Amino acid sequence: MTNPAGVEVTGPMRERFHEVLTPEALTFLAELHRTFDARRRDLLAKRTEREAELAAGGTLDFLEETRHIREGDWRVADPAPGLEDRRVEITGPTDAKMAINALNSGAKVWLADHEDANTPLWENVIAGQLNLRDAIERKLSFTSPEGKRYALKDGELATIVVRPRGWHLTEKHILVDGERMSGSLVDFGLYFFHCAKLQLERGSGPYFYLPKMESHLEARLWNDVFVLAQERLGIPGGTIRATVLVETYPAAFEMEEILYELREHSAGLNAGRWDYIFSAIKKFRTRGKDFLLPDRNSVTMTAPFMRAYTELLVRTCHKRGAHAIGGMAAFIPNRRDPEVNEAALEKVRADKTREANDGFDGSWVAHPDLVPICREVFDGVLGEAPNQRDKTRDEISVTAAQLLDVKDTPGEMTETGLRNAVSVGIQYLAAWLRGSGAVAIFNLMEDAATAEISRSQVWQWLHNDVTLADSREKVTRELIDRITAEEIAKLGDDPSGYDEARALFMEVAVADDFADFLTLPAYERMP
Repeated sequence: MTNPAGVEVTGPMRERFHEVLTPEALTFLAELHRTFDARRRDLLAKRTEREAELAAGGTLDFLEETRHIREGDWRVADPAPGLEDRRVEITGPTDAKMAINALNSGAKVWLADHEDANTPLWENVIAGQLNLRDAIERKLSFTSPEGKRYALKDGELATIVVRPRGWHLTEKHILVDGERMSGSLVDFGLYFFHCAKLQLERGSGPYFYLPKMESHLEARLWNDVFVLAQERLGIPGGTIRATVLVETYPAAFEMEEILYELREHSAGLNAGRWDYIFSAIKKFRTRGKDFLLPDRNSVTMTAPFMRAYTELLVRTCHKRGAHAIGGMAAFIPNRRDPEVNEAALEKVRADKTREANDGFDGSWVAHPDLVPICREVFDGVLGEAPNQRDKTRDEISVTAAQLLDVKDTPGEMTETGLRNAVSVGIQYLAAWLRGSGAVAIFNLMEDAATAEISRSQVWQWLHNDVTLADSREKVTRELIDRITAEEIAKLGDDPSGYDEARALFMEVAVADDFADFLTLPAYERMP
């Protein structure tokens, strides 16, 4: 196979990879790169500029220059086929077993994740594309090493919505004119090129979840990508639909503008709660006690700044005719511990009940066993209606001060919380480096977002002279080193097996310079 001029594939060509990396598909990727990558890099530079402004004492607010959009009379496109009813969505990576379980789960939507729940090993990136195409054609199957066979069920499967990597990530195994491609454009481009028409033939369409955006200008870039892609494949404009995860602090102040930029292609907004907490820490990490958060497990959706964020999201979406999708229930049922299960499932039920009563049109779960609970709760509110977009929440008015009210979050900073952050961070990174991006730890499904909270809290507490409420010890590098050694010893494995994960965790959790995303240095350690 001869690659197009200027395109180099440096990753190994495993079995069937040639079905994805065709000359035609690579030509399409090259056009996306040459047309849009300079804008992508400019927008990433704007993120850095804004972060410097915040570090210098600036703040976040609704944009005066886009007031006309917020005050204008416009609506997004009506829901596309398969996206009218989204009362329960399940997330997970695109390996064959997880894909089959998600599609068979009874959820309305499967978020097929090439981002936070996926490790971007070359094999995962390309095999995931094969699995998606095989699933659409109902050819996907899997047999475990123990001989258990997994296959797609007859009848209705969950609607596939693909989450590509964020704008900040690159793909080092595909070079165009000597430059790495954007991971976003690789994941989007390969899926769209191979699967868009297959989905349309089956009465669905090419649908996406867009992560980690920080401004409406980044949404405008995605919209321009969609327009070009549809033109090149001869697909009508507006066929692509995208749901945006509002999971960065700056994006909360530009929700309407983000919907507006994507309005022909918009399928709504999602409350990406874990990354949102991480972003709140990251953006104001040097601003002292007013932005210090307590233990991660104490930061619930009823905290004032989180409540303001979700109320604004529902109000914004329904004002513009868009879906509002709730946050993740990350609990993993433990069939050996009924008491733990019962208490955790009650919390899941309460969380989903709050979302349904607040006006959300659906919500996320991380495990098939949670689908019935989420469905039951939303069935009780929606009944036979596919959504509640008509619940406009006109009484809601959220101010910038309410979104920024981190200081009133209940809870304490404790040694227990510090130990949890260190242990989760190191266990997750060890699994990530081995190729697993969704990892069950302490009965929770951890992904890159929750690992980001863990390491950013350690950094923030260390660099803001925090004294822990339970032990009365000040957070120092020496304390973190001691706790790290103790927590690794508790894992019962050979401690040397965590050497690389420990080194990486220390790089992103205690160094003076704060890494924007832990996945950036982690990716460079990966073949």
